[in-house]
Amino acid sequence: QVQLVESGGGLVQAGGSLRLSCAASGNILSINGMYWYRRAPGKQREWVAAITSDGATSYSDSVKGRFTISRDNAKDTMDLQMSSLKPEDTAVYYCAAQSWEQVDYWGQGTQVTVSS
Repeated sequence: QVQLVESGGGLVQAGGSLRLSCAASGNILSINGMYWYRRAPGKQREWVAAITSDGATSYSDSVKGRFTISRDNAKDTMDLQMSSLKPEDTAVYYCAAQSWEQVDYWGQGTQVTVSS
């Protein structure tokens, strides 16, 4: 089992920055990929970014160039640095991880609100 806990959400003005963190615990060695997703009010969950165990990253087009995902395997943490935030980035952001056996784990989510 893997437990994921997000932190760092909050309220920020458009154009501002925010850094989210995800702390993993439990069977850490079973984790392969780690991800950030978000769900905006009234919308479906959307994939935001991903990072593999060896550090390869990928981003959705909506955040590419503005968000940066990183991972510290020594500290069992994953971060999402968000810059040039827009009101449409307002959502609950979720940390997720997938094990080598393709079992998915989810955090409880953290609210990000971007005011115009």
